[in-house]
Amino acid sequence: MTHPAPLIAVSGLTKIYDAFAAVNDLSFEVHGGQVLGLVGPNGAGKTTTLRCVTGLIPATKGSIHLAGYPLTERDAVVAKQQLAFFPDEPKLFEHLTVWQHLVFIARLYQVHDFEPRAGALLTQLELTDQRNSLPNQLSRGMKQKLVLACGLLHQPKCIVFDEPLTGLDPGGIRSMKTVIRQLAADGAAIVLSSHLLSLLEEVCSHVLILKGGVKIAYGALDEVRGTAASLEDVFFQATGTADASEPRP
Repeated sequence: MTHPAPLIAVSGLTKIYDAFAAVNDLSFEVHGGQVLGLVGPNGAGKTTTLRCVTGLIPATKGSIHLAGYPLTERDAVVAKQQLAFFPDEPKLFEHLTVWQHLVFIARLYQVHDFEPRAGALLTQLELTDQRNSLPNQLSRGMKQKLVLACGLLHQPKCIVFDEPLTGLDPGGIRSMKTVIRQLAADGAAIVLSSHLLSLLEEVCSHVLILKGGVKIAYGALDEVRGTAASLEDVFFQATGTADASEPRP
């Protein structure tokens, strides 16, 4: 039985700064419908991995494919059209309204007849009443939702979240979890980096633990967790870090 190709495929990823290997020979895959939790102590290489996978910085060695397209200079534009990256700090244009943001993104990604999808996203994310608002009129949670609407407008197959719950209130946290689950259910391949291990246990199907730029645990969440009581226990055992209380959103 043949299996569909992964939507995110990373093979032998290495990133070297001067003589320091921030990430060393890292390989992993994310198929459609899967949510991969990326976790590790500070300095583990998570941020470097995300920056390489999203094309923000070039890898020193290795290959990255997004929806089958190699993330090389020749094919970078096509590969990035398959991608949405949501950093922990929302970046918006202060002089554009909510709707004008969507118009701009539609033009940038050449999304034709975008109005129905844009309207549906605003409804789904409860932003319809803010259609004509500027970013400085939005709460932190609303800004996060606008970034989501912009990133999802072109229907990306590969989605990367970096600390998606930062600064959100309980309602925003619940909404973000719902969005992540729905995107996976719709067939997207998702990478989610977070220090909140409880979040990963709630929404992730797979987990990748890094330490010192090296993969030390990887696989389906249940397999990685094994007989341990929680992913937190696995994390501290695998990384050898001091057992401390998990930060809460």
